[in-house]
Amino acid sequence: MESKQIPGNQKLKITLIEDDPSMVSLHSTLLSMEGYIVSTPHNHHKKSVLQSILLERPQIALIDVNLALGNGLDLARSIRLEPQIKSMCILMTSGLYLEKESLQAGADGFIQKPFMPDELLKLVQDSFQQSYKNQLQKE
Repeated sequence: MESKQIPGNQKLKITLIEDDPSMVSLHSTLLSMEGYIVSTPHNHHKKSVLQSILLERPQIALIDVNLALGNGLDLARSIRLEPQIKSMCILMTSGLYLEKESLQAGADGFIQKPFMPDELLKLVQDSFQQSYKNQLQKE
């Protein structure tokens, strides 16, 4: 399997922030099979997740809105305030239709659970491409 890459031959990294073990397993497997490098922080406290993202520097954060140890919307807002990672692509998921709230919190995209694997892959690809184009235009 060939890894998804960004210009410069870097493999595309996704941090998956989800507290449901079955969803973590499903999403990690799907994204890995498609060639992405997936990391999954086990501690979902906002400060720990931010530290993990700052250390790993993924291109995409896939964040569940409703986390047992914190709110995914607050995490998205915090990412947007961190200079080193504020331009990363943030995608939000939820069982509730919270697209407007997710976008207002700084997300680049939203997908409502349950969703088909192809829908998630399309969102990841399309959102990253748009985010990358926006970064290029700012430079």
